[in-house]
Amino acid sequence: MVSQSAPGKLKPIKDWSLADLEAVRLLLRGDSIIDWHRLNFEQEQQAVDFLAANELYADQPGDLARAARLKADAIEYLRRHFEFPIPKAIERMNVVELMMTASGRGHKQLCACTILKCMHIIHHLEGRELLFMLPLSDQEVFHLVEEKVYRVVGGMLAAGMPITEFVGGRKNKFSLYTKLLSKDKNIASQIYDKLRFRIVTRDREDIFPILHYLTRHLFAWNYAIPRESTNTIFHLRSYCKSNPYLARYINDERLNGNEEDALTPSNNTFSDSNFHIIHFVVDLPLRVPKAVLDAAPASAAALGPVIFALTEFQVIDRQTESANELGEASHEKYKERQRQAVMRRLKLGARGLDERPAPPVSTEKATEKAAEKAAEKAAEKKPSAAPESKEKDREPKEREPKSRGGRG
Repeated sequence: MVSQSAPGKLKPIKDWSLADLEAVRLLLRGDSIIDWHRLNFEQEQQAVDFLAANELYADQPGDLARAARLKADAIEYLRRHFEFPIPKAIERMNVVELMMTASGRGHKQLCACTILKCMHIIHHLEGRELLFMLPLSDQEVFHLVEEKVYRVVGGMLAAGMPITEFVGGRKNKFSLYTKLLSKDKNIASQIYDKLRFRIVTRDREDIFPILHYLTRHLFAWNYAIPRESTNTIFHLRSYCKSNPYLARYINDERLNGNEEDALTPSNNTFSDSNFHIIHFVVDLPLRVPKAVLDAAPASAAALGPVIFALTEFQVIDRQTESANELGEASHEKYKERQRQAVMRRLKLGARGLDERPAPPVSTEKATEKAAEKAAEKAAEKKPSAAPESKEKDREPKEREPKSRGGRG
């Protein structure tokens, strides 16, 4: 199989191409690849590496045949449902040539990009269908994910990359119960962090190179789940402008989407505003072992050799990790807020949701509010009421490791 370039070595930001920056931007912003208007590969090796991240290899005849079939299905769909005109030259291209054309200009670029978007969707759907046909339990799929992640991250650690801590694990069943009971949409299929991994880098400046390496050697950035990213560390535009090697791409007309400066906040109502993290979910591509494929129904052969498994990743630097364990941002406080919300909902139903407390404020703001209330009480000169007694929660508290793999 074609190996990906420079394994075991981080690519310095000074050597990044626009395509490298866009892969990391997609993770941080939670965008959808379907909304892109082009690729930005400059060399064929970039396209080959991208295929490999998708667990398809340019030196494997079977994989090239799989890509050709996906392209044919995409073209048939576009012609049949939209009467989309596709030049014969585009129709004759292999998948690497198609990606390079999608990185060019003109009508052929538009056609190639449109076909690749459809191929992306078809491949994903068929990978999901294949998973249902295979004699694989969830636990066996989880093992394949862990095997792949530990192999790649283990190699990063062995190569001396700036990683100070790596934690991975599966969410236990009691955490899953609590998470579903705390969510407005409590559907099991919407749990994205049954498998979660956490990487702590030495410094903040190491995060971008680590993310880039992961998109080249562990997962395909095109299968990041849209709208499931959190970035409360980097103001992207400001950060890129401060780096001379990234600043050159900020106003590049080839850039997909506008480079906004806002953070990508979490929609988790139990997280404190002082909690900072890079968090994203990918549908991790997994190459199915041959013995498992051989045991599948004959109809599975048309669906290719790749399945997908939802996997959560968190990447954070050492200093931010330490700050996250202070005050209301700590994991212990987070879990307590979540447990209280679940108990209210179980006891009161929808009324428990209505009575959900406001998100915690920072220590500085809390001090200011306390001072304002004290001043109001002094002005009223009224005796303070006796505090109401509250029965303490007698349920045993779930113990979570300090180095947790995900919020939930």
